[in-house]
Amino acid sequence: MEPLMKIDPEKCKVCYACVRVCPVKAIQVKESQEIPLILPERCIGCGSCLESCFPGAIVYRDSMAQVKDIIRSGGTLVAVTAPSISGEFEDITDYRKFVRMIKELGFAYVHEAAFGVDLVAHEYAKLFGNFKGKYYIASCCPVVVSYVEKYSPDLLSNLAPLQSPMAVTAKVVRKKYGNHIKVVYIGPCIANKDEALRAEPDAAIDAVLTFVELRKLFEEFSISESKLEYADFNLPHGNKGSLFPISNGLLQAGNIPEDLMTGKVITADGKENMIRAVKEFDKGIADIHAHFNLFFCEGCIMGPGTSKNGNKFRRHSLVVEYALKRKKKFDFTAWDEAFKEYSELGFGRGFSPDDNRLKEPSEEVVFQIMKDLGIDNPDEEAGCTACGYPSCREFAIAVAQGLAIPDMCSSLAQRNRQNYIRTLKITNEQLVQTQEALRESEKRAREEQETAHEATAIITAMLQKIPSSLVVVDKNLRILQSNQSFIDLAGEEAREINLVIPGLTGADLKSLMPHVFSNMLSFVLSSAEDIVNRDLNIGNKLFNVSVFTIRKNEIVGALVRDMSDPAVQKEEVVKRVTEVIDKNLELVQKIGFILGEGASETEKMLNSIIETYKSSRKK
Repeated sequence: MEPLMKIDPEKCKVCYACVRVCPVKAIQVKESQEIPLILPERCIGCGSCLESCFPGAIVYRDSMAQVKDIIRSGGTLVAVTAPSISGEFEDITDYRKFVRMIKELGFAYVHEAAFGVDLVAHEYAKLFGNFKGKYYIASCCPVVVSYVEKYSPDLLSNLAPLQSPMAVTAKVVRKKYGNHIKVVYIGPCIANKDEALRAEPDAAIDAVLTFVELRKLFEEFSISESKLEYADFNLPHGNKGSLFPISNGLLQAGNIPEDLMTGKVITADGKENMIRAVKEFDKGIADIHAHFNLFFCEGCIMGPGTSKNGNKFRRHSLVVEYALKRKKKFDFTAWDEAFKEYSELGFGRGFSPDDNRLKEPSEEVVFQIMKDLGIDNPDEEAGCTACGYPSCREFAIAVAQGLAIPDMCSSLAQRNRQNYIRTLKITNEQLVQTQEALRESEKRAREEQETAHEATAIITAMLQKIPSSLVVVDKNLRILQSNQSFIDLAGEEAREINLVIPGLTGADLKSLMPHVFSNMLSFVLSSAEDIVNRDLNIGNKLFNVSVFTIRKNEIVGALVRDMSDPAVQKEEVVKRVTEVIDKNLELVQKIGFILGEGASETEKMLNSIIETYKSSRKK
């Protein structure tokens, strides 16, 4: 079965208004849940959360589809309306039009639950009047019954063992028409929907519509009083049971004394009064000496299934006016006969404990939670109650029981906000400093980049001025830089590539130069040992090649000189003769003591050769 109450995650704003008004804390808030969760086993169906939810995220079990299925299924349909209709449907000018509108939906019979009130009120009069030392709590309100079963099960024996007016009226119509009929109850109470699920077969209710749902059905089926004739409620009619929507109406219907000095029944209505009454009954009934007539709402005229923003005292007045109007033409003889006929049905009932009281946490746990909330005094009971709990201690207990989370505490949230603001301020200051440092860093980076570009441009220009061929490659022998001399050396294909990619950047050296040349660069890359002045035949020409490391095992460069170039030849001859002189001088130094003056003559001779060669270059 679908839960009686639930929260629509699409509409929920997580404002915790529902948590604050729930009288039994049946709404759980957990860190792992995006929205609060109504716990069906703890819910008493009072509808407090429904009325507090401004986004309209809380809804109750919709019975309209079920009722439409019942109507389509055919058979004999009987509607039973709560006496509260007189306070709810003031926009319908005559109750007889209201009856006809219900019949237009497909109901063969429409009965007042007021007659059921008359019957059960008489039973209360007998129960209260035949006092044998035991005081009772009236069980007409299903929310009161659910509250006692779940949260004061020790008082179950003090619940009046009598069926509700809804169940009693269902018994009447089933006795009158037979058990084959389908019965739909229409009233102001949401909790009636769950109460109907527990009904005995002879008091079975097939569906429960709230007044709000009934209005929607009228609208859906385009039913309005202006198009319809009168139709009266089917017999038997109710008498003073019409006053039941007002909290002490049950006592009026049963002629139960209400005199403050002689009466033995105390009536209380409203959430806080009802709960306080149950607790006082539990603790002090021996001193109070009275039965309790309790209603969770401020009378059934203000039930959660009624239209919103209803005026309590306006509805109170309408209920009284309706009862007076019916009394003017009331057939007491017919009522008396019907009362005698149906009062023999028997209206007793029992109750089942459904204890949902939670285990109280230890004082150590409560103290620690309160301390975490910023409450250092463990005896502090006061609080702002914004969390929905009457005191900080009660809130701490709820946190320990898993019904609430610390973030629901507005004081803690305020402190966290202030800490967050302080942290955010410090972070913003640090961010400003970081941004300033970043701007300065970017400025330096731009300057360095410009310097690097300028240096690169200078180096590139210098490379192009070097007459020898120069190439720089990476570890994959991909060209990083080369000058025009190298491009000319590499041949026609290289010159074509250079037109598209200046400097042959990214070109594969292996595809442009002989294998032996590539091997020399690969050797230096792997060994990091430079090659100096190695003669190499490329094509039909002799070249002098030097390969040097720029970045170990990553980048190398090669300088290639064409030995057929006259300038290179002369330079190379001078270089090599100089090397011979240096080697001979070294030798002379070692054997000078043997050669004597011969060494000096040899040096002069070799210097003469060099000078002579240099002179010839100048001509």
